[in-house]
Amino acid sequence: MLTPFIFGPVVITCIIFPFSVRYAIANFWVGSILWVAKVCCGVRYKVEGLENIKDLTAAVVLCKHQSAWETLALRQILPTQTALLKRSLLWLPLWGWALATLKPIAIDRTQQRAALRMLLDKGTQYLNEGIWVVVFPEGTRTAPGEVKKFNAGGAMLAEKSGYPVVPIALNSGQCWPRYSFLKYPGTITVKIGPVIATEGRKANDINTEAADWIKNAMAAMEQT
Repeated sequence: MLTPFIFGPVVITCIIFPFSVRYAIANFWVGSILWVAKVCCGVRYKVEGLENIKDLTAAVVLCKHQSAWETLALRQILPTQTALLKRSLLWLPLWGWALATLKPIAIDRTQQRAALRMLLDKGTQYLNEGIWVVVFPEGTRTAPGEVKKFNAGGAMLAEKSGYPVVPIALNSGQCWPRYSFLKYPGTITVKIGPVIATEGRKANDINTEAADWIKNAMAAMEQT
């Protein structure tokens, strides 16, 4: 698509303006990509459980990861947010450079201690600013039906900051497969789970509760 060549430079140029301006432009960009996917490829989506988050000012989101689709769509579904991502993504021309202006939590996965410290420090800072933090605890995209171990970084951020956790399950891989240019018509389901309280709880306990909810929600989706 040509949109990175149109919107990328605009977002980068707007570095002189407040974050909210850059975020709004990027959100319009994301909306245009999802619109093209719907019109040209028949990829639609529905969201369940929005009522669970209507009273939250900020939260740590622990989300199933099957596709690049959710890295875009969550920006349309959830309030203002940042995400934990690979630092190398910021080196991509235009798209990555624009992403670098949107307060990402960019880490080097080969430096695990430094990466965790970055998540805890930047994540807490952004949560206190009212910016939601999205973490894909499996660390990489998984095929439909595949389950990977949940890393505890997002839960550790929740423990440290005291902000609640919002678990999200989705089946985007059925329409927007990982590592594939092809898109298939259908409706992606996004399920937002009940808020998980974190104050006074340990990261392992938080992580287990979120992982169990997502696992059960995924199993229910696969049966329908």
